[in-house]
Amino acid sequence: GFLATFDGPARAIQCGCAIRDGARQLGIEVRVGLHTGEVELRGDDIAGTAVNLGARVAGLAAGGEVLVSRTVTDLVAGSGIAFEDRGDHALKGVPGQWRLFAVVGTGARGQGA
Repeated sequence: GFLATFDGPARAIQCGCAIRDGARQLGIEVRVGLHTGEVELRGDDIAGTAVNLGARVAGLAAGGEVLVSRTVTDLVAGSGIAFEDRGDHALKGVPGQWRLFAVVGTGARGQGA
């Protein structure tokens, strides 16, 4: 797996979908998990709760799925990106339940994922 940072959640979703789609053309199913929040810069590395949450979300994604936290969906509201509710989940090492959503469309009307 790998970790990437973006200047906004919509770009992260677009990139995650592009990686998933490109890998699929090669016969590979990848899992993508996204969360957004503050990160700590540690030299060339990043750390913090947002990083851990993103990794936990990715761990729950199915093959070929881009799975995001409610924080992400809230921040891209009105963008045309469409989501399907995947329910509440316990994330290892993180208190409480977290509502997760699968990206089902990225176009003007939520088409194209």
